[in-house]
Amino acid sequence: MKLEALRKTFPDGTQAVRAIDLEIPDGSFAVLLGPSGCGKTTTLRMIAGLETPTSGRVVIGGQDVTSRPASERNVGFVFQFYALYPHLRVRDNIGFPLDNEGLKKRDRNDRVCKIAEKLGITQLLDRHPSQLSGGDQQRVSLARAMVRNPDLFLMDEPLGQMDASIRLELRETIRAQQQETRTTTVYVTHDQEEALSLGDVIVVMNNGEIEQVGSPKQIYNDPQTLFVANFVGSPGMNLFEGQISSSQTFECDDLEVSLPQVAHRGPAVLGIRPEAVTTLIDPNQATLPGKVRVSEYYGDHHILHVDTPAGKCVVRTNTARLGGDGICLGFDADRIRIFDPASGRRVA
Repeated sequence: MKLEALRKTFPDGTQAVRAIDLEIPDGSFAVLLGPSGCGKTTTLRMIAGLETPTSGRVVIGGQDVTSRPASERNVGFVFQFYALYPHLRVRDNIGFPLDNEGLKKRDRNDRVCKIAEKLGITQLLDRHPSQLSGGDQQRVSLARAMVRNPDLFLMDEPLGQMDASIRLELRETIRAQQQETRTTTVYVTHDQEEALSLGDVIVVMNNGEIEQVGSPKQIYNDPQTLFVANFVGSPGMNLFEGQISSSQTFECDDLEVSLPQVAHRGPAVLGIRPEAVTTLIDPNQATLPGKVRVSEYYGDHHILHVDTPAGKCVVRTNTARLGGDGICLGFDADRIRIFDPASGRRVA
């Protein structure tokens, strides 16, 4: 699937999507990730044919479908809200997309039963949506999208209304089904943990533009912009504003870090993930001194919020600390990333 110079400007002048170019490999699970209002849902709706682009092209299966209505695109769409027909039983909700395919009643029922079995809702087929939990209603919605064997699955925050345990269960179901069928899937979410766990390809969007496209590992370990560095990760990357001197040293108050491989000089932002910040016993080895302001316990690790002369630093560690404790921090040099504050782009 390809998007070529795709743009959407609404009548009030709002530029929701700003001429994006994107190619999603066949059979992959792609996630559009970004904050509310970044253009990800508008992009998905243009792919589906539910929104008309201002300019640009949508290409599915090698064919330009930009001017085709949604009914002619053979896509399965799963919405955040279930959009089930309340007067129909589950089996008829699932089978509704098949009604125009001219299938015999037996063949239609076989396909409904097969997808219901895969999603574990066979026992619900004779119930109405009002008799189902939220998680089961979303399973029905997923089954309705999958029963057609579409060329493309489009999912708009389908787990957004679920509680944590059901989200994890449905996340596993969605990923397992996609890996089995190898149907190209485009999934919209603002939840970066969900994106990292589901996607083969992550497309980070902001202000109607694509910030970065890459694998989950690339997006997390090698963010190419300050936005990606801060947005992806829970918590995001630590960012320190300072200067890189002619001696190839980053300086920010009491923070000094040698960067012999970086050619950039002048204002710079140093970024480092919380798990790449270590706590040290010997203050002579420390990169930065600090004091623990808040310590959060997460079972298998602690998140420390540390006040330092260079600003706040978040540390992920296995060592318990108390608020008010003095602490010495070290940086894993291989995990340091440098950004240009003027452009917001990563410095090689």
